[in-house]
Amino acid sequence: MAHLDHLWAGWRSAFVSGATEAPPEPGGGESCVFCRILASGLADTETNIIWRHPGGQVVTLLNAYPYTSGHLMAMPVRHVAELEDLSADEAAQLWEAVTRAVAALKAAYRPGGVNLGANLGRAAGAGVPGHFHMHVLPRWVGDTNFMTAVADARVLPEPLCESAAKLRTAWPAG
Repeated sequence: MAHLDHLWAGWRSAFVSGATEAPPEPGGGESCVFCRILASGLADTETNIIWRHPGGQVVTLLNAYPYTSGHLMAMPVRHVAELEDLSADEAAQLWEAVTRAVAALKAAYRPGGVNLGANLGRAAGAGVPGHFHMHVLPRWVGDTNFMTAVADARVLPEPLCESAAKLRTAWPAG
C-alpha cells in the first residue's frame, strides 16, 4: 500500500469556513423542481412518478437525467432539505419506498448490483439540495464505458417512458 502524503494549507481554512451554499428553498413551491412535479396535477405517467406511498408522504419517480436506465429517486412529498428533519412517518415511508424500489429494479432489470445514495447539501453533489431525496439505481459490471470517460456522455438503451412502464409492472404489490 502506498503512503498518502498530506499537504497542509491552513490559509484555506477561512475560505472553507466562509463558503456558503445556496439556501434551501423555503417551503418549496415554484422554485423547487420536485415540488412543481408533485403539484402539477399531471398524471403520474406524464411526470414519471412510479409509486405513491399509501400513507401519502413519500413518492418514487424516475430521474430525468439518469445515470443508468431505471434510475429512481425516493423522496418525501413535503419540501424538507435535511434527512434529520424527516418525521418518523416520512422516514419509515421513505425506507419502505427505497426497499420496494430495489425489489422493482431487481425484477425489471436483473442488475449485478444496486446503488443507494443521498447527496446531502450542494457541496456533497446535491442537484436539488432543498428537497431531500434518495437515489436508487441498478448497476452492472462494466456499465461505465468509453463514452462516459471520453465523451462525457451516457448511452441509455431505453426512453424514460419505457423505464417507467417496466418499473410499474415490476413494483412489489402491497
